[in-house]
Amino acid sequence: MDLSLKTHVPGPFDDVVSRTRAALAEQGFGVLTEIDVQATMKAKLDEEVGPFLILGACNPPLALRAISAQASIGVLLPCNVVVRQDGAEVLVEAVDPMGMMSVAGDDALDAVASEAAQRLGTALDSLTAA
Repeated sequence: MDLSLKTHVPGPFDDVVSRTRAALAEQGFGVLTEIDVQATMKAKLDEEVGPFLILGACNPPLALRAISAQASIGVLLPCNVVVRQDGAEVLVEAVDPMGMMSVAGDDALDAVASEAAQRLGTALDSLTAA
């Protein structure tokens, strides 16, 4: 099982991050958290890694539906979206909500996960649309 939805995007890292944020917003996701993995690895381990961000994306109506169906699902929220340098391109990778929600074993979450996957997929697809 693939755990993520992903796409490679040409362009400068910072530009792809901005475009990713905009694409997520168009699909109703806000970014609640941001982890700068590059800065963290340098500060904590004095190790150099390439540009690498983890964005915690949340679509409030979907999140409400999910936690209303099963409050414990909150441990799997928000949806992580990774933006990282991958050679000459930037990889944008989002957790697959279908796989993530399947661990809960609750059929009531299927529709929420399906809609979240569709919205994240549309956001990622828009990054490479001409």
